[in-house]
Amino acid sequence: MGVKGVDVVERIPVAGPWITQKEIDYVTDAVTNAWYGKANMYHGRFESAFADYVGREYAIALPSCTSALHLSLASLGLESGDEVIVPEITWIASAAPVTYVGAMPVFADIDTESWCLSAQRLEESVSPRTKALIVVGLYGNMPDMDAILDIAQHYGISVIEDAAQAIGSEHKGRKAGSFGLSSAFSFHGSKTLTTGEGGMLVTDDENVYRRCLFLRDHGRQPGHKVFWNIEVAYKYKMSSMQAALGLAQLERVEELVERKRQIFAWYQESLGDVEGIVLNQEAPGVKNTYWMVTAIVDARFSIGKAELISVMSEKGIDCRPFFHPLSSLPAYADLPQARIARSRNLNAYDIAPRGINLPSALNMTEERVRHVCDRMKAIVADSR
Repeated sequence: MGVKGVDVVERIPVAGPWITQKEIDYVTDAVTNAWYGKANMYHGRFESAFADYVGREYAIALPSCTSALHLSLASLGLESGDEVIVPEITWIASAAPVTYVGAMPVFADIDTESWCLSAQRLEESVSPRTKALIVVGLYGNMPDMDAILDIAQHYGISVIEDAAQAIGSEHKGRKAGSFGLSSAFSFHGSKTLTTGEGGMLVTDDENVYRRCLFLRDHGRQPGHKVFWNIEVAYKYKMSSMQAALGLAQLERVEELVERKRQIFAWYQESLGDVEGIVLNQEAPGVKNTYWMVTAIVDARFSIGKAELISVMSEKGIDCRPFFHPLSSLPAYADLPQARIARSRNLNAYDIAPRGINLPSALNMTEERVRHVCDRMKAIVADSR
């Protein structure tokens, strides 16, 4: 799919990929040849290239980022009563694996500028039961990793990085996915780099790598007796066609990241100086890849995110809501930690009701961005 010359009268999607002939050729080759003795030919290439890109020793291709987080937590041997801190604002996939392994999620508040985990709120959330922390690169941004890693080291907390939304992002020259014990990526169809569905686990720890390989293949030791399962484990594998698509996308990753940053620049030009609208921030030393261009509307306007999304949809423009605080979700309604978070995490509860994700698909053009911005400015102005 190209990225130029799209008529703005068509409905504008909120997310979507950029596929070229390279991807089509690689997937065609995989579906034609990646069988029998060559069944894993693209897995190995994709995993090796991805580890090199991120700056990690090991990589495991998986069906989702959720499975990567699950395996990362499972490799720690967590027990009932153990706590894992997660940021209040993120998709539930960052937190759900905590429940999978029998631990308790603890929701910590966000920073008002990065919208990522606040280092101060992280430290306030630590207890003697805290065993791990999942840090999220929200919408392509990155938090204060230096402060977060210092706190984790001080308290002996394992750090798992959820870089699902942040491929190509950087903190002081280090790429998202290169921090902590292990990191997880998503290749969902909405992501900057896609395999349709899919994910990747990366780590520098050989023990974690070996344990996750074992757990993702029904608890079988590589090279051991056939069909001989040592533990009850999981089936988490990626198809060769997905791996081929991922490899082709990875070979274009800088082009994809630059397109995301260009899309944000167009939005910044149109909305950056509009009073009452705040877009994604980029702190000194951080490279934000703007997976989702996001707008926070000032509370003085009488329009919330649900109404704004609805009116934009009537104009043929698809948007998404800023993530709801995890502790506000029915899934966590009865969790004691959620009840605490609902009164403690003031930043998340202030920002979330006022934010929307604007169309950020890789087929966006400058013309389309101007069209979206014009409509949004008019809607917001009418809500004064």
